[in-house]
Amino acid sequence: MLVDAEIDDVPAAGSTRVGSRRALAYLGVCLVLIGLNLRTVFSSFSAVLPEVTADAGLPGWAAVVLTTVPVTLLGVFAPLAPVLARRFGAERVLLGAMLALTAGLLLRPVEVTGAGHLPALLAGTAACGAAISLCNVLLPGLVKRDFPHRLGLMGGLYTTAICASAALGAGFTYPVFAATGEWTAALWFWALPAGVVLVLFLPLAVRQRHGRHQQAAGVVNVWRSGIAWQVTIFMVLQAMMSFSVFAWLAPILRERGVDGGTAGLIVSASIVLQMLGSLFAPALAARFRDQRAINAVVALMTGGGFALSIFGPLELIWLWTGLLGLGQGSLTAVALTMIMLRTRDGHTAAHLSGMMQGVGYGVGSAGTLLVGQLHHSTGSFAAAGALFLGVGALAAVFGYRAGRNRFVGG
Repeated sequence: MLVDAEIDDVPAAGSTRVGSRRALAYLGVCLVLIGLNLRTVFSSFSAVLPEVTADAGLPGWAAVVLTTVPVTLLGVFAPLAPVLARRFGAERVLLGAMLALTAGLLLRPVEVTGAGHLPALLAGTAACGAAISLCNVLLPGLVKRDFPHRLGLMGGLYTTAICASAALGAGFTYPVFAATGEWTAALWFWALPAGVVLVLFLPLAVRQRHGRHQQAAGVVNVWRSGIAWQVTIFMVLQAMMSFSVFAWLAPILRERGVDGGTAGLIVSASIVLQMLGSLFAPALAARFRDQRAINAVVALMTGGGFALSIFGPLELIWLWTGLLGLGQGSLTAVALTMIMLRTRDGHTAAHLSGMMQGVGYGVGSAGTLLVGQLHHSTGSFAAAGALFLGVGALAAVFGYRAGRNRFVGG
């Protein structure tokens, strides 16, 4: 689901200037590679969370904040992306975001003399969250605008790259730690691919010319639409579960006795199944007049899979996390698909997307916060399992309501 965040620009934002088909292909590779860096910050940290906590002497609240802050910033910075793009151009804002992401990944493991690792972890994580927020908003529009003749291919590659990013972070971080014996090296490793993409994208971005743009008047006010709020709350609840998986599934498995390397593989496999769900669920949802049934089913699959990953028999853990992965990928995809299915034009879709990302990620970050607080207070993840049974049930209710065949703006 590709929404152009700059669709309201006057004059209309132009395509990225490239001189040949080969240069256009190069741009496509760069955009996909940017997507391949947008989730490693979440899954890489959780893969070595016990080691970071023990070695850096982090207080209990720090782990909660470090898993919550980047998700919160996804919502906080989302409204700024179109504003910055109108002033500087989407390509240059993306370049700046990749610079901030690379810097944040390099900063995270730094030890500050006399203060330990915590200040750099907080600052680096915040920089990464802000950078990813800008990329989340602007990348889909560039893909849609620059590749209208290859929209299915590029849209599929872009969304697959984002899922693969989380899987790579989960699967490879612990092996790097095991090979080096240093969690700092395991986190620093992810600055390398981000830096490579920064260098590759640099010549394309700096040669773009950009004139001043303004926002068009007379657009639909989605904030006054009941349907828009139902879709947005559905997004909030899926984000609560989605980012809690990235942040806490590996620590949950390790607390249950799974070794670090196997836990990383299990999380990676679950995320790969998310890709499968995200590929098929939107097409299935679009075949029906309304999406009430599919929205409710995938929400219950996700909440149930999360709870079973905590409570279910450990010998069936691959089954539980597989159910979670299929449900979560499908849930995220159908929540985003609601943007197009509940709107009649691209302008309304762009504003609904902005509302969903701002509120969805900003409030949805409460999921990672609640899981961390419950674990800190009770000493186990059992309360979090009960929490996500409730969140899954609520998501089913709001997904059912959001799935009715109605449109924002009447």
